[in-house]
Amino acid sequence: MRHLMHTYNRLPVAFERGEGVWLWDTEGNKYLDGLSGIAVCNLGHSHPAITQAIQSQAAKLLHTSNLFQISQQSTLASELCRLTGLDRAFFCNSGAEAVEAGLKLARLYGHQKDIKSPHVIVMTSSFHGRTIATVSASGNAKVRAGYDPLLPGFIHVPFNDVEAIRAIANTRDDVTAVLVEPVQGEGGIHVPSDTYLDQIREICDERDWLMMLDEVQTGIGRTGSLFAYQAHHLLPDVLMSAKALANGFPIGVCIAQEHVAELFKPGKHGSTFGGNPLACAAALATLKEMEKNKWWENAKKQGEALVKGLKEKLKGNPHVVDIRGKGLMIGIELDRPCREILNLALEKRLLFNISGEKVIRLLPPLIIEDEHVQMILKTLPELIDTFIASTKVGVS
Repeated sequence: MRHLMHTYNRLPVAFERGEGVWLWDTEGNKYLDGLSGIAVCNLGHSHPAITQAIQSQAAKLLHTSNLFQISQQSTLASELCRLTGLDRAFFCNSGAEAVEAGLKLARLYGHQKDIKSPHVIVMTSSFHGRTIATVSASGNAKVRAGYDPLLPGFIHVPFNDVEAIRAIANTRDDVTAVLVEPVQGEGGIHVPSDTYLDQIREICDERDWLMMLDEVQTGIGRTGSLFAYQAHHLLPDVLMSAKALANGFPIGVCIAQEHVAELFKPGKHGSTFGGNPLACAAALATLKEMEKNKWWENAKKQGEALVKGLKEKLKGNPHVVDIRGKGLMIGIELDRPCREILNLALEKRLLFNISGEKVIRLLPPLIIEDEHVQMILKTLPELIDTFIASTKVGVS
């Protein structure tokens, strides 16, 4: 560990194998995974179909580069366009890279309209990645701290505030796009009103702006539909996905409507590893399993059961500020910072993490069953009580 840069406050546990919703550490202890590698292993661990796809492809070909045609990449692009209703895909390696591609498209779009300095509207408390551009776009002060000078070209407005976006529309003529997460994850599991995305789509249509959705965390079934926007009657201009797309194998994608995608010409953007045969094989297997079993429906069902159960068991607890979520993207906000609860959770063999300092974030695999929900409902309220008892009353 001493030779690793200290970029993470790692918990004192290492895992050596997983199966379904379970993980085993190096000492043989078994844990219920309520985190899915941060919304990545949506189909659980060691899924046989994905394992077989990776093994089969790895035995044939790993990488050739995008200087050549890649049949698996073409097939994956076609599948994603069929599933999303969009037209063209660019493949990369992560969510941050996918958002970077979208931001570059937004600038090209603005310059095409003779806007000298194109700006993108982004939200407070948002998180879009760790590159300089995506840090600049993010609305989290801690993520941005220390990286000045940040990249210009972003206008931050409050999340779930359509009137703030309209105010910008009425006062500025240098905006080219709105970038938004359908549900904010890193910011603390913030779910907007049911009409929020539809209203953003309307404003973008009125102003000829791009509607860009960061579905890196919400996508691939997490919120109760394959992509969160599909619960609405809209189509984004640009969509970013990563995390769960290959159930743990690194891949990212930026998908766009034709009139936006055509702005990328040879030499305008690229990736050495993006969309290589192995990553695409894993993603194709993931999408096949996801669509065959419609796991997003189970996410909706079990997410509703978890939220209902948590509200019943934590009702009246003065230290629980809110319980919110969509599908299997759930947050329990406490009245104080609560990172210390993670060590208590390890003792109880339950995994989750903290977002927004005070929010317990649950992101279990979408294959979770009733018995697993009941385990969480039994363990988590007890953990919260133990944690609160171990901290000073009134701390916030």
